[in-house]
Amino acid sequence: MALATTTHLNFRGDARAALEFYRSVFGGHLTVVAYGDLGMPKELPDADKVVFGQVTADNGFSIMAYDVPGHAPATAPAGATTRENGVTLTGERFFVSVRGETVEEVGALWDRLADGAEVIEKFAPSQWGPGFGMLTDRFGVTWILDVAAAYAG
Repeated sequence: MALATTTHLNFRGDARAALEFYRSVFGGHLTVVAYGDLGMPKELPDADKVVFGQVTADNGFSIMAYDVPGHAPATAPAGATTRENGVTLTGERFFVSVRGETVEEVGALWDRLADGAEVIEKFAPSQWGPGFGMLTDRFGVTWILDVAAAYAG
């Protein structure tokens, strides 16, 4: 039996833009269903917000997102993420990790995902592999991109 993990991101009105951006970075198919598509009256403020959104690509990339309804209580921001002396310091409850097989493949994703992002650690060779980088994208999501090391066995 195989299992797949898909990160689910919660937004407050930016889910559609975030999903479109992630599709532009990773490719694949975009699915977006708005609250209004499921029967919420179109004149209500959240009717055009995303109740279910997903990007899936043939290369295995998958991410889901939705907009938390306006009447749901807001959560406090988790805080900034930094790296100091090779250690990640954060208050975030999750990161999205993308691992590829080549520096070229992952580097190209990095270049696109870095558009409008705050770079925490620039994509470069690391102690554990040929490429590693960390950034918080323009939607506030922290990403780790790395290249799998070839292990001798």
